[in-house]
Amino acid sequence: MTVSAEVAETPARRDVSEAMCPSRLVLEHVTSRWGVLVLIELLDRPYRFSELRRAVGRVKPVSEKMLIQTLQTLERDGFVHRDAKPVIPPRVDYSLTDLGREAAEQVRGLARWTEARMGEVEKARELYDQAKEKG
Repeated sequence: MTVSAEVAETPARRDVSEAMCPSRLVLEHVTSRWGVLVLIELLDRPYRFSELRRAVGRVKPVSEKMLIQTLQTLERDGFVHRDAKPVIPPRVDYSLTDLGREAAEQVRGLARWTEARMGEVEKARELYDQAKEKG
């Protein structure tokens, strides 16, 4: 059964366009600026905090505070597992839960689709901008 089929069969499903829909908030977490990158990175392997910060911040650096908030949110939603080891210096590893892996696969699929369609998006933007200039 696919994810979309499972969602369609969920009883009493709420519309994500509703302001108070719980799934809307989760969707915001998963598709947030840093949430997307964290989920995709963690698909490859578990990371220590500093490794993950470097990996996620390759293009644009992420602040420690923002990454901590993102990881806590994804952990609370059940997507990320935090494993703190009682050693000195402290060692904390982050990995995906089964639910997180499922979400990350969906997010990566959307990211790949976006990358594959960027030519079409850029052309559409160009046509839009040209029409705005004329009109």
